[in-house]
Amino acid sequence: MSALARTRFARAAWVIAWRQLHRMVIKPTTFLLPSVLMPIFFFVAFAGGLSAVGDAPNFDYPNYTTFQYVFVLMQSAVFGGVFAGFSVAADFESGFVRRMMVATQTRSAMIAGYAIAALGRAILVWVVVTVVALISGAEVSGGAGDLLSIAIIAVFLNIAALLFACGIAMRLRSLQAAPLIQLPAFLLIMTAPVYVPRDLIEGWVHTVSDVNPMTAMLEAGRELIIGDPARTLAAIAIAAGLIAVTVVWARTGLRRAEAAG
Repeated sequence: MSALARTRFARAAWVIAWRQLHRMVIKPTTFLLPSVLMPIFFFVAFAGGLSAVGDAPNFDYPNYTTFQYVFVLMQSAVFGGVFAGFSVAADFESGFVRRMMVATQTRSAMIAGYAIAALGRAILVWVVVTVVALISGAEVSGGAGDLLSIAIIAVFLNIAALLFACGIAMRLRSLQAAPLIQLPAFLLIMTAPVYVPRDLIEGWVHTVSDVNPMTAMLEAGRELIIGDPARTLAAIAIAAGLIAVTVVWARTGLRRAEAAG
């Protein structure tokens, strides 16, 4: 890519990202608060309402609040991408994306712009959730490298979710895509070890959790935060693999949107 092409790419991506971030600031009740309140609701409901689970036999994790904090962190990464996908669909309905397609030849920069905005919103949510978790009694005994690894996994997960959501939004180009974006993300999250470690799950949910990529990322995050980085590389590799697959999905969705005019 030439210097001119890189400049055009960066400008187009920034226009998209700035617009999304600006909308979050001027309309927080619509574009920001839902993405903040949902993780806090899940954290309070699970870490508070189910805290007695931590005393169950064979539950060998040291702190149930910390156990749920990692789940909420990863969940907010996924839903950060999902909410950005809703914005893509809404921007198609309003005609904004079509105008951007006319205005720039580096159309893949639009996906990059939405990804920047989704990550910015996710980081804000992570900060809020972390503060709430620490106040609630979550314990962090992992080192700086361990916490950095958790952040990398969460960022990769956020990017993969955004690319998946973009692929659907750009194919349907309507807010009617919202259920198709949200349902797979919800199923991915809720069939992972949410309430208890995988060893304590029974039935078909245990079978599904064994092959659910979210399981590897949750388990790695829960190990890292207590200073036991046993499965970190596997989790990062799985998250990177999800990005590789969803990049293709998003780009083919973009080509369909271009062909549709």
